[in-house]
Amino acid sequence: MAMPSAPSGAAFFSSPARDLAAARNALLQQGWAVLDGVLDEAACTITLDRLWAAAATYEAQGNSTFMPVLDPNAANVRVFDLLALDACFRDLILQPHAISLVEALLGPHFRISNFTANIARPGSGSMALHSDQALVVPEPWQAPWALNIIWCLTDVTFENGATLYVPGSHRAQTRDDLGANPEARLVPFEAKAGSIIAMDGRLWHTSGKNITKGQDRALLFAYYTRDFLRGQVNFNALLDPALQASLSPELRQRLGLEVAQNLSAGAALLGKAPRA
Repeated sequence: MAMPSAPSGAAFFSSPARDLAAARNALLQQGWAVLDGVLDEAACTITLDRLWAAAATYEAQGNSTFMPVLDPNAANVRVFDLLALDACFRDLILQPHAISLVEALLGPHFRISNFTANIARPGSGSMALHSDQALVVPEPWQAPWALNIIWCLTDVTFENGATLYVPGSHRAQTRDDLGANPEARLVPFEAKAGSIIAMDGRLWHTSGKNITKGQDRALLFAYYTRDFLRGQVNFNALLDPALQASLSPELRQRLGLEVAQNLSAGAALLGKAPRA
């Protein structure tokens, strides 16, 4: 059964321009930024409800929300294929505040590589330390070619499993540059429900442990890369033809569904775009 759309015009706050500008600058300088108040309380509730419904649909399709390769136990609920499961996620993936942060780091030529969710329930454990750019580009990592926008649908604290990151690790060009025992330097991203966290794809991080007795920590991970990188998801294969045909031209382009793909390298070579 189709779920109703989020209230039109009520889902997003318009964060002050100075806050967005500060977040863009922080992302460039420190490799991450938090922007508060992008979703209001009602939108968080609606989106979280629809995430749980999407998880049920995902499992009904024969998929598991437990990935032993990533998590030590099933208290981490992972949902993939969000863009195929509900229109609300297709709205979030191009939300203007999020895209402003994406373009600050990656420039105008980017693609949507993946959109997933991780609900850390009480007792959930931590995954291995990694960087998202390292998953799609071999070292050395000399430029930011990837970025995650993390949507906080609940308050995020150290106790309920906030993402843990190694400060300054977005400057590491190889895994060895992290030095000995980088896990000892991990600190949490803490944020209020409705915030987004922008994270440079080179920043080394891991999921936290949920040590609370009864709090879920629900995050969405919108993953963007430069257009010359192959996406983690082949959206031509994931999205059925009728859904593809219904998408806006901008979303189709960002998903790699149009004929033209790698536009940035040629444009830069011809002097028609910055080499960002």
